[in-house]
Amino acid sequence: MDTPRHPHRPARPPDASAPDWSLPEAELLARHASGPQGLGQAEALARLQRHGPNAVAEQAAATAWRLVLRQFASPLVLILVAGALVSAALKSWAEATTILAIVLCSAGLGWWQEWRASDAVARLRQRLALNARVRRDGAWRPLPARELVPGDLIELSAGKLVPADGVVLQARDFLVTEASLTGESFPVEKRPGPVAADAPLRERGNSVFLGSSVRSGTATVLITRTGAATVFGELAAELKQRPPQTRFAQGVRRFGDMLLRLMLAVVLAVLVVNQWLGRPLIDSLMFSVALAVGLSPELLPAIVSVMLARATRAMAAQGVLVRRLEAIEDLGGVNVLCTDKTGTLTQGVMTLDAAVDPDGQPDAGVLRWAHLNAAFESGIENPLDQALVAAGERAGLTLEGWRKVDEIPYDFVRKRLTIVAQRGADGERLLVTKGAVPQTLAVCDRVRQAGGEAPLDAARRTRIDEHVRELGGQGLRVLAVATRAVRADRVGLADEAGLCLEGFLAFTDPPKPGAAQAVRALRAHKVRVKMVTGDSRHVAAHVARQVGLDPSALLTGAEIAAMRDEALWHHAPRTDLFVEVDPSQKERIVRALQRTRHAVGYLGDGINDAPALLAADVGLSVDQAVDVARESADVVLLQPDLDVLCRGVEEGRRTFANTLKYIALSISANFGNMVSMAIAAPFLPFLPLTPTQILLNNFLSDLPSMALSTDRVDTAVLGRPLRWDLHGLRRFMMGFGLISSLFDLLCFAWLLWVLRADEAVFRTAWFQVSLLTELAAVLVLRTHGPVWRSRPGELLSGALIAMAALALALPYSGPPAALLGFVPLGWAATAVVLALVLAYAAAIEAAKRWAR
Repeated sequence: MDTPRHPHRPARPPDASAPDWSLPEAELLARHASGPQGLGQAEALARLQRHGPNAVAEQAAATAWRLVLRQFASPLVLILVAGALVSAALKSWAEATTILAIVLCSAGLGWWQEWRASDAVARLRQRLALNARVRRDGAWRPLPARELVPGDLIELSAGKLVPADGVVLQARDFLVTEASLTGESFPVEKRPGPVAADAPLRERGNSVFLGSSVRSGTATVLITRTGAATVFGELAAELKQRPPQTRFAQGVRRFGDMLLRLMLAVVLAVLVVNQWLGRPLIDSLMFSVALAVGLSPELLPAIVSVMLARATRAMAAQGVLVRRLEAIEDLGGVNVLCTDKTGTLTQGVMTLDAAVDPDGQPDAGVLRWAHLNAAFESGIENPLDQALVAAGERAGLTLEGWRKVDEIPYDFVRKRLTIVAQRGADGERLLVTKGAVPQTLAVCDRVRQAGGEAPLDAARRTRIDEHVRELGGQGLRVLAVATRAVRADRVGLADEAGLCLEGFLAFTDPPKPGAAQAVRALRAHKVRVKMVTGDSRHVAAHVARQVGLDPSALLTGAEIAAMRDEALWHHAPRTDLFVEVDPSQKERIVRALQRTRHAVGYLGDGINDAPALLAADVGLSVDQAVDVARESADVVLLQPDLDVLCRGVEEGRRTFANTLKYIALSISANFGNMVSMAIAAPFLPFLPLTPTQILLNNFLSDLPSMALSTDRVDTAVLGRPLRWDLHGLRRFMMGFGLISSLFDLLCFAWLLWVLRADEAVFRTAWFQVSLLTELAAVLVLRTHGPVWRSRPGELLSGALIAMAALALALPYSGPPAALLGFVPLGWAATAVVLALVLAYAAAIEAAKRWAR
């Protein structure tokens, strides 16, 4: 039903104390200095400068200086800076200078990588920015929602997110979901016209709010508040809620907690032992802190940023846009994919196959009423109505002589759409309902037949059920059409009763040619595909058979509604098809799968998919989806194809695998070196390495890890979901770290008892062995298979060679070597160093095979 604008009255000065929702239209427009033509562009830009962007939590731009400061936000970095200042206070200028140089190099490298990453992400997010249809200078145009200002006129329609707070000026069957603000799960109708000034939020029937979404109909809205000034913005400012952590973020946090405990233990143990030996407090403290810092993968944030940025660009090139970066790793861990049928498993192009009477015979009258219903429908756009309009046009049907009187929009509870139309000025008014067969039959008591109408008795219902089941078994989606005469200008839900069943509409939507292959590919990657649809069980089972899903592993919405949560937890993992479900059940299915320790991806593009998209570990939508679905998703596919998603899963696993490579390699090598020095320190008359040498060693060994983002990943790793495994990381660190310590102690024995090395020679040789064994570990342990069968990426190979050359050349570098405390070793000692490194590489290769 159309709700007209209020007629314009002479504008009088609005009461300054009256809230916007209590003002008549003319006063409201006057308050915001707006009008039917909207704002002028110049005025809108001035207001944008005054009010700021329309964003609740405007993300600070990743400026160069902001990223520089971020590099020094780490407690580890601050500890190093404090150590450098202490050294300077004690006039240890060389040590202070070297520590600061290492810190600056590390910070500079992290800044450069994060700057590139943030720039790439910003460009991709611009492609996914929410737009609004705004009236500027008398013309409707699309603009980014963040550029909206108070006084703008916007148009809203079904599936759109409300981009700011506003007052409705004109509405047509306009229903809005406000659950995020009011807790009311059912849509509420919005109409123009002032309401009481003291009306609470849920009773402001002429107002829309940021954070809500349009369920059906259309409206013209005057924007009154934007950004932090909106109701949603005020709530967010009060609560300061942070979004729940992702699985990957939770893994990083738990890993950090484990590492922190280990570092504290190292610092205290080494500090106590050195003090017991009577060594200077400052030297002991600096050595202990350097050991702890050396244990940590301090470049992890920069390396994660590099890997995510690289994956983001690679996935964008394959048609997968990432809205939340952490979702890349989460996508790699998904082992269940829930997806709708239409548009992903099927072609998504509906075609009317037949319009038949209740006995299954072709009937032009059924098409005529269905075309009338679809053409006048003003709510949610959908391919079924588009197919009906196209079929009616092909049959020569028009709306000439008809006018729309009223409409009851479609919703996901009734699953029906009703319009009232009238032929001519004084003709009979006809109520026409179209919808799902069970829900439409529930409001019918008669059936059309030759020569008139007949009661819709039990026998007739049984025959209808058999006919619908037969059509569904052929893969046809079936809707029912019913009518009755009415007299009223307006109708409500109570008028959907006593209808006459006119017949049925059968639509065809064949499976995509590559759908079965994509399902097999995902299954090969250990991702089980589950269909979640509101369609009938017969249609869903027909499509399932064609794409390779098990049609016998099926649950209906009615069966799910009758189940306790514990029963659904049992059945959900064993079910391939969830059919005839409503939106709340979609979310419940996702929760049940998560409860049984599955990582769930959900692919949807409709209004009713938003709750499930938000609940899933990874929400996936498509570029053509309605706003509320796309904004609820973490990942947006430019093509609604499962093969595109399969490539995204592979890229997510590649990124996750390379991130775990860095963590495992870094902490195992560092742990081994730190244990070696902690063991040796009490038995040596000097520290094995100076704090500066420890930090330099750690920095140089981390540099090649920047190239891990481009490294190849074993096929076997890509073929299974990846998860954080702290127990496995701890076992890897202890096992391979202690092998490293064993070779370190062999090196110590050779240096002390064979070479009779002094302090400078000992530290030089040990520095080279420590650094080269870490580089060897990267080369050998980066793959689960034999090292000679897995060629590393070209960038990683080059970085490893460069760092190895630097390690061997550093003692011969003149002034830098003297500053760092290194001396030339000679060819014989260098040969022993290389022999120890080669023996270590062979040992960890053998241990790797044994560990498998």
